[in-house]
Amino acid sequence: MVKLTMIARVTDGLPLAEGLDDGRDQKDIEFYKQQAKLLFKNLSKGQNEASRMSIETGPYFFHYIIEGRVCYLTMCDRSYPKKLAFQYLEDLKNEFERVNGNQIETAARPYAFIKFDTFIQKTKKLYLDTRTQRNLAKLNDELYEVHQIMTRNVQEVLGVGEKLDQVSELSSRLTSESRIYADKARDLNRQYSKAHGLLAWDWIP
Repeated sequence: MVKLTMIARVTDGLPLAEGLDDGRDQKDIEFYKQQAKLLFKNLSKGQNEASRMSIETGPYFFHYIIEGRVCYLTMCDRSYPKKLAFQYLEDLKNEFERVNGNQIETAARPYAFIKFDTFIQKTKKLYLDTRTQRNLAKLNDELYEVHQIMTRNVQEVLGVGEKLDQVSELSSRLTSESRIYADKARDLNRQYSKAHGLLAWDWIP
């Protein structure tokens, strides 16, 4: 299953568009988004220049395509067929180039093409079930092979065990601070409720 999709300009790593899953496991998604941004940053420096690559990261794989000035990246469950992941990216690439191709170089702000998320979501649904006749036909298409696409580990690609640790530490700190804030909010609601003779849950959404 496709968990995350990001499109970025290779020359400077600027994110151009993004598509997310339904929001479950949001903490994990934020962690892997940071990994993807580190990958884009490395690509903007001319590192790991393979035009197609799969990258192991935890229970997932990043798959990406670089075409022209743009990197199309998705993150999928390990069990999701590599062939479908790359055909999904090809579909995104073709449409993104058709609709936004002449504006890519001049985009000056992050997520300048955020409206492309509509196409991302629509296309992702087509690839959701690997057993549909459409997707089985794609899996059996001998004209589109992915055997030669290199697979590497995310730490090897980024070359930054310490950077990944920093991302993990930041994610943990944000989660911890969120819990502290929530606890304080509950305490204040309780105190307010007692002072006014109300039940605490009347004030907790």
